Amino acid sequence: MKLLPTFFFLLFIFGTKAQNIVNQPVNNSFILGKTEVFHSDILSEDRTLNIYLPEGYNSKLKYPVIYLLDGSADEDFIHVAGIVQFNTFPWVNRIPKSIVVGIANTNRKFNFTSPGGSKSDEKLIPKNGGSAPFISFIEKELQPHIDQKFGGNKDNTIIGQSLGGLLATEILFTKPQLFSKYIIISPSLWWRDGYLLREKPAILNSGYTSPTHVYIGVGKEGSIDGSKNHIMEKDAKLLAKKIKNGLSKTVNVFFNYLPDEDHATVTHQAVFNAFRALYPKKK
Repeated sequence: MKLLPTFFFLLFIFGTKAQNIVNQPVNNSFILGKTEVFHSDILSEDRTLNIYLPEGYNSKLKYPVIYLLDGSADEDFIHVAGIVQFNTFPWVNRIPKSIVVGIANTNRKFNFTSPGGSKSDEKLIPKNGGSAPFISFIEKELQPHIDQKFGGNKDNTIIGQSLGGLLATEILFTKPQLFSKYIIISPSLWWRDGYLLREKPAILNSGYTSPTHVYIGVGKEGSIDGSKNHIMEKDAKLLAKKIKNGLSKTVNVFFNYLPDEDHATVTHQAVFNAFRALYPKKK
């Protein structure tokens, strides 16, 4: 019974801090982050960016940046920003204070796929093949813009689910230096009959020395067409095994099977688990 006053005192202190950390309403509006329209010369279009800045953000400091594919307000931006905020609370202190950049989609299937080469590819996604310019947009326009305007410190994370997971895997295999942490959820590795699973990327070579951490999460999801070809959870496990068997000593991979989740529900829990895997509990 003597512990109760201490417990309630801590609860009061933490509750008070939580109220201070959430951005306070301004003119009866609840402010979660910033939204800006960024013109891409590479993509020849305007792109909407949703940006979460951590509590106590200081423009003179540098921060890790988490890039979120499917980052519009009606996609994954709000709940992922919430996970990031939670994990940076002082009494949780699991991950460093970070900026979240949600990239809203314009033509998701086109931007996230490499050029298809078969009739089945064309049937599934008639307008495909825009991943190369989209990756170039991230590398040459978006990351420099965020670093210059908001203060990124080059510790970059990418989060992608489904076709976004496919794109994140393509970046990992072709431009791994763009991110130090990859959160790949339910990747659509069925695209082009699983071509990425047959690739031999630089990250698997002994000469690859950049520290790279990869989380791969998947639920009980089956295949896109109900067949036995390219079962989502099996392909995700093959991807994790492929990376784990690589010769580089600086690449770490974590595989997480979530049998209680499906393709529609897996993202939130997987992102939460990913931060636990990528940022081990401090002693």
